[in-house]
Amino acid sequence: MTAILQARNLVKKYRDVVAVDGISFDVPAGICFGLLGPNGAGKTTTVEVMEGIAPPTSGDALYLGEPIGARFRQEAGIQFQKTALQDFLTVRETLVMFRRLYERGMDVDEVVRLCALETIAGRDNRKISGGQQQRLLLGLALVNDPQVLFLDEPTTGLDPQARRNFWDLVKTIKARGKTIVLTTHYMEEAYFLCDRIAIMDHGRIIAEGSPQQLLEEHFADVVLELPAADFTVDRARLPFQILDARGNVEISTANVERTLAQLMDLGVPLGNLRIRPRNLEDLFLELTGRELRA
Repeated sequence: MTAILQARNLVKKYRDVVAVDGISFDVPAGICFGLLGPNGAGKTTTVEVMEGIAPPTSGDALYLGEPIGARFRQEAGIQFQKTALQDFLTVRETLVMFRRLYERGMDVDEVVRLCALETIAGRDNRKISGGQQQRLLLGLALVNDPQVLFLDEPTTGLDPQARRNFWDLVKTIKARGKTIVLTTHYMEEAYFLCDRIAIMDHGRIIAEGSPQQLLEEHFADVVLELPAADFTVDRARLPFQILDARGNVEISTANVERTLAQLMDLGVPLGNLRIRPRNLEDLFLELTGRELRA
């Protein structure tokens, strides 16, 4: 599969801080590529270099095999985490203004329809909700009909309904043959949207592949979850290790029947037991640790 974006031995330093430490990856055309990592991992810096916003200290960021340049700027769309919109303009007027910045692009009416902006097209930018604003910002990133679209934590702060609606929009856009580069802190979002992910930590890529491939490579077990209030036995008696997580205890096991029998022998009530497969959040914590990052 042809790579539309490539990073080759990419390094970015800020004085004595190495934010990106010699990473390489390819983004095939037509996929959603997710870049994940804890705070300070280097993912935002990596994206800024790939977007042509920040020059690399060394290494190369390539678009269709060429250094990021004028062609890329015409054929790329970017939805930043935060964008200041012009006051006293309507949603449609804002789209028209941004569309005029490009030689070629989509018809504004098509952008309005694609991003589900019909009901607010005549509304002042200052009088739209958070979810509506994110749809508008997505529309602004699409006005030039880009070949590659960067989405930098696009659903942060949205309620679950607005987030799901935004996911559906991203799926629709990808179905049009667009390549998407996504950064997100929501593991469910990455699993739902991304064909391939790269997990970064301390400026390096520590895992890369499809979500399902990475889960299969790193885990051969499932997780039993029980409310901590139900788990009153002496932990010193346990024949397995448990982990405290958000008011629950979690037990990882490759042999569910044996573990359930052990819990029953210990008199642990199982009425609120939940069995779940490993997920991207488990993988993320396994690879990057559980300590709080600044």
